[in-house]
Amino acid sequence: MPNPYSLMIHGGAGALEDLKYEATEVEFKQSITAILEQGRARLERGDSALDVVEYCVTLLEDDKLYNAGCGSVLNADGKVEMDAALMNGSDLRAGAVACVPNIKNPISLARRVLDRGEHVLLASDGALEFAKFCGVELSPDEYFITEARIKQLAEAQVAGRMTLDHERIKPSQKLGTVGAVARDIRGNLAAATSTGGLVNKRWGRIGDTPIVGAGVFADNDTCAVSATGYGEQFLRTVFAKTISDFVQFRGMDAQAAAQAGIDYLVAKVNGEGGAIAIDAAGRCAAAQSTSGLIRGWIELGGETHCQLG
Repeated sequence: MPNPYSLMIHGGAGALEDLKYEATEVEFKQSITAILEQGRARLERGDSALDVVEYCVTLLEDDKLYNAGCGSVLNADGKVEMDAALMNGSDLRAGAVACVPNIKNPISLARRVLDRGEHVLLASDGALEFAKFCGVELSPDEYFITEARIKQLAEAQVAGRMTLDHERIKPSQKLGTVGAVARDIRGNLAAATSTGGLVNKRWGRIGDTPIVGAGVFADNDTCAVSATGYGEQFLRTVFAKTISDFVQFRGMDAQAAAQAGIDYLVAKVNGEGGAIAIDAAGRCAAAQSTSGLIRGWIELGGETHCQLG
């Protein structure tokens, strides 16, 4: 194959080493592997990288293992507010939504924003009205709010803090922001990220996920990036674009650039999180400053891999 495809997905970063998760580890690996194989089938038949990252993220949003879609965490008011974005590497088109409730698949709403092209980011009530106008599927509060999430919020509030899903305050929960990056058989790159945000976050808080250059970025000349972690730190360092810049201006491959991005994040703001990336040559990479990063990948049409550490 002259232009083999590559695909990488993630399910969040955080402290995983103390978790008693033999059964859950199996569940994560089964989920990641199944989604990668479904993405592989689409890339092999010639689907675009943009279509495939959207598709893979919808599957992640539909899985309660992850902090996105139906598995989203609760804010300080006990409500779900979700963010999502995706970007097309061939022309830099992007679409994003922020602080949206009741959207079954926020990444699909972000795709509608991208396709219409008038705007890049819609938020809150405006995004919800746009969703109704486009006929995007809505779900009631009960679809998102579970007993486990209510308990998780209560523990965070007792501790008086906001948390990543993977943090030790809730060791029985191993959930996180989701994302996907891909290179299709025509050599085009794309990236997508979706999240419910931080547990116990302030109402109306917007993190890095829907911000182009912070939590998501794709450019055919460099790489595609999806980030996960504390969004404020990624916003301050323009994290995803910084990784792309390491490729463009330092001549790094995906792995070197991802690690350099993490090193910069830590040096500047002591940042916590991780990223996945695929460069223009189809090489897959991941780096993190946390002990764990849930991810899986198919590099240049090869075997499927999954790693949680």
